[in-house]
Amino acid sequence: MNEFSILCRVLGSLFYRQPQDPVLEPLYTLIREGRLAQNWPLEQDELLARLQKSVDMPALTADYDALFVGDNASVPPFRSAWVEGATDGETRNFLSTRGMPLTDAPADHFGTLLLAASWLEDHAGEGESEALEELFADYLLPWCGTFLGKVEAHATSPFWRTLAPLTRDALSAMWDELQEESAK
Repeated sequence: MNEFSILCRVLGSLFYRQPQDPVLEPLYTLIREGRLAQNWPLEQDELLARLQKSVDMPALTADYDALFVGDNASVPPFRSAWVEGATDGETRNFLSTRGMPLTDAPADHFGTLLLAASWLEDHAGEGESEALEELFADYLLPWCGTFLGKVEAHATSPFWRTLAPLTRDALSAMWDELQEESAK
């Protein structure tokens, strides 16, 4: 698994899974102990240090629920909520035609799209970055800035106020890398 895939998997998991999910316990431990920063491939030391200090599970869990869960979520995590005319079915079709296994959960969830980027990266053959570029250009970048800005503005916990700009910077760096690869 390369750095691009790892970034997408970590960030996607944090946005997709509720913080109390046992699958995330090792990841929150890495963050809390500062060990994620030791292996983070981007120069985001200040944000990672802030993230490390903000792992207060009750606060970040309550904030996650208020931000992303249910009909009254202050920041819906679905592309279809932010991009006019976008549908979950369109996203589901894009991912399934590329062979990505999907559940019945919405495919246009921000976390799912990041996890899909990891999956596409891991399953792409040499020189097959078109699907990843399309995922970023059409399914993530048109709305992620607004979405992450709203996360930062509506979050009450330092964790989510820090994760939003960290994710924005990481997506920008990954997009730049994709553009560099396609220019070769």
